Amino acid sequence: MLNRLLDGFEGHLTTSKYAKLAQCSTDTALRDVRELVERGILAQNEGGGRSTSYRLAEPDAIPE
Repeated sequence: MLNRLLDGFEGHLTTSKYAKLAQCSTDTALRDVRELVERGILAQNEGGGRSTSYRLAEPDAIPE
């Protein structure tokens, strides 16, 4: 999934898109996305609720 984002993923990443691309349930996708946000790899875009989307975090924001 991260390779797709790095290769120029078009549009916004949502948990439902993640689930379709990773061929997993939306619950699993949400857990995966939350973990990537906690690790500083993804960042949440403005907005929330059902329209929550994510983007790659800025390189200097990723903890080492």
